[in-house]
Formats: sequence, structure tokens, C-alpha cells
Amino acid sequence: MLSLSKRDVKVYVKPINYTVMKSLRNSVQLIGRLGKDPEVKEFGDKKKATFSIATSDSYKNAKGEKVEDTQWHNVVIWGKLAGVAEKYLKKGQEVCIEGRLVHRDYETDKGEKRFITEINANDLVMLGGKQK
Repeated sequence: MLSLSKRDVKVYVKPINYTVMKSLRNSVQLIGRLGKDPEVKEFGDKKKATFSIATSDSYKNAKGEKVEDTQWHNVVIWGKLAGVAEKYLKKGQEVCIEGRLVHRDYETDKGEKRFITEINANDLVMLGGKQK
């Protein structure tokens, strides 16, 4: 059995790198598969691509059965990257996206208030072929 006294234990505190911590604020990175082909809209000379990606996780429940949990995420991409998404992304393709989480609300024609959470992506990496 190992016995340590307070004088035997040294604690090293690494200074916080505030530049790194600032870049981590509201930062999202996801790897998943597209649920549909990107929908692209043009606003003058700017493009906006929207699509959803699915991320999955699996675990065993109390009965020992494998349970798969799939989460869907709405993604919005602007500018030149939206053109890349329009040209190359297809339903089922695996992608890695990086961006920031945005919460917003809007009112329907019937006067109902709706809330939406989406990822405004600023980087996109195409990872593999279409799932078979």
C-alpha cells in the first residue's frame, strides 16, 4: 500500500492559454452522415447551403442489448464553402464539420413561436464514400 503525505505530493499548475480557450468558446466539431442532399439558396452573389447530419452512438442497456442512439443536427454553410457542398455532398456521405452553435427563433404564419438550433459551419472535410 502506498502512503503519501502532503509534502510528498507536488501539484503543477499549467498557465491557461487564453488564446486557445477563447477559440474553444462556442466551438462544435461533428463527424456524421448527411441525411439529405444540401439545399442551396442564392442571395445575390452569396450562397447558403443547408443540410442535416446524423451522429450515432451505441451502448448496451441493463439487459445487455445493444442500443443505438442517433442524433440529428442542422447545418448551415455560407459562401464558397456552400458551393463546395452543393457540388460534392450527397445524402449518406460521411463528413466532418466545424463551426459554432446558433440558437434562434421565428414565428410561423399562424403566429406560433418556433425555436431552432443549428451549426453555422466554417470548415468542412469530406471523409469517405457513400455508405453501402
